[in-house]
Amino acid sequence: MTIASIIVPNWIAYDGSTDHGTSIHYRYGLHQRCSNTSLPPSNISLAVTSNYHCTQFPRYEDCRGDDRYFCSMWRSVGFLMSFAVVLEGMTLAAFAVLLVGGKQKREQGWGVLTILVALAAFVQAIGMALMAYLYENDERFFSGWFLDKSWTMCTISWSFEAVCAIAITLAAVTLPSEGGYELIPDHG
Repeated sequence: MTIASIIVPNWIAYDGSTDHGTSIHYRYGLHQRCSNTSLPPSNISLAVTSNYHCTQFPRYEDCRGDDRYFCSMWRSVGFLMSFAVVLEGMTLAAFAVLLVGGKQKREQGWGVLTILVALAAFVQAIGMALMAYLYENDERFFSGWFLDKSWTMCTISWSFEAVCAIAITLAAVTLPSEGGYELIPDHG
């Protein structure tokens, strides 16, 4: 879900109509902005099509003057989400090592796995919170805009990771030891 929330341009959206009843749609993603009109949201007119046209976002002109703050925050969310994917990859690698490793790795490696899962959840939660802050406080998101599918996917993803971190910790603390062979002490 994390990768999908990065790729799909649906973090913040606007669905409305013109005075003539023509539907207009805007979709902001982390790296692109899509709409069915060629005009910015503040200049809505009849230049509307049924297909979405996507452009890179934020662009250089979006990041000048007073908009630098917005641009920095938006790009920070993109960085945090990409960093979360890296942490999730590290989590999968750690999980594979624990599964393939012996009893000792399984009994001692759960802590590293829990830290990686919790850190990935925390990073995504920060990204989600920054996006919600921008949605609530930036003037470009006037009445009618809403947090869309990608924001929801991010929220579900970090919530699921937080539950997994708790479950791994509970399992490691409450389940009995596997038993099996004991390590032979080295008296060398």
